[in-house]
Amino acid sequence: MGILRSFNIGVSGLQATGSGMGVIGDNIANAGTNGFKSSRAEFQDVLATSLKGIDGGNQFGAGTRLAHIKPIMTQGDISRTDSITDLAINGDGFFQVDAPFGKAYTRDGSLQFNKEGELVNGDGYQVNGFQANEEGKITNQLGPIKLGNTTIPATATEKVKMNMNLDSRAEVKQFDPEDPEGSSNFSQSVTVYDNVGTARLVTLYYNKTADNNWTYRGMVDGKDAEGGQEGTMVQMSEGQLTFNNKGQLQANAMSQNSFNFNKGAAPSQEIQFDFGQTIEQGGTGLDATTQYGSNSAIARHTQDGSSAATLGSMSFSDDGILTAVYDNGESREIAQVAMAKFESSETLFKIGKNLFKESRRSGQAALGKPGEAGRGEVLSKSIELSNVDIANEFVGLMTAQRNFQANARTLTTADQMLQEVLSIKR
Repeated sequence: MGILRSFNIGVSGLQATGSGMGVIGDNIANAGTNGFKSSRAEFQDVLATSLKGIDGGNQFGAGTRLAHIKPIMTQGDISRTDSITDLAINGDGFFQVDAPFGKAYTRDGSLQFNKEGELVNGDGYQVNGFQANEEGKITNQLGPIKLGNTTIPATATEKVKMNMNLDSRAEVKQFDPEDPEGSSNFSQSVTVYDNVGTARLVTLYYNKTADNNWTYRGMVDGKDAEGGQEGTMVQMSEGQLTFNNKGQLQANAMSQNSFNFNKGAAPSQEIQFDFGQTIEQGGTGLDATTQYGSNSAIARHTQDGSSAATLGSMSFSDDGILTAVYDNGESREIAQVAMAKFESSETLFKIGKNLFKESRRSGQAALGKPGEAGRGEVLSKSIELSNVDIANEFVGLMTAQRNFQANARTLTTADQMLQEVLSIKR
């Protein structure tokens, strides 16, 4: 009977509309959830019978049903924060975390370090990334991001790089180890480190021995030398610099290189003094120490040693690289946040706690580094907010309410018609 069919159609409309209102309500409830992705209810009609069989047309519907709930994976707004461990993804991709049930994925970048120094989300799940090697270079080795030891050992100085000019107009001088300052043409002091991280002051004295030839001597105060006396200078290094007639560095040869510091330092520490690539080494001599007719002067010098240090601060770059800065000024890369990309992120399986997991339709996670192969960049001190549009959700809520009222009116009208049929007998 057609009236009874109307009852069923009206009930299907109420059920579908009620489910759709549930989807809208879930969106509104999560408008303040970090990294939340809204969903949209999609409906389908239900075909019951055709009045003319396979001829087509004249088909009688049987109502509607909720067919799909489609996640809307658009970018949420980015909010700035004061926490360096708050990370937001600007673009495509997910953070990978180690949940109790396996690998999970999230856009919620509200992270922090736990007492073990591991980067975790709010539920304590470890965040995965690409690890750095001993030299501080990011590798392709994947694992949980962890600070490890917050102190770094001392590094002995092995090389001192210098860029300077020696005055070609200087007169030849005879060096006197008892009066190095007064018997040298030029001198400079550099700070180096022994193997236990103690800073030592080395003074280099330069003497012109002939045209285009110089001798340099590395000396330390006796208070820093094994067996030395304070106030006297002890020579520990010597070398010769040779220039061509254009003032370019032709050769650099060391004849003595053995630093014996006291107070627990290892003996015979070798420190190479690099004055730039010489012509003999295949260089042009233009980016090395020169001998021009201007005052002797040091332009810059650097050395590769350091004292022992503790962690001072941390920061994330837009490439997702975690860099630790230590109180001796040294910085090291710790790890790089891994970014997971899916062929169909809309078909990921929601498991609560702002987490997703792989499904058969989503495909497997393709892990890579931020900014590579279409993956988004990572923004530090930022959080991605929910992508729920409250205005659109309220419009949808009002539309769903009207649809629900209309389907309820279908039931009311069908009931009145059925009452008329029953009253015919009376």
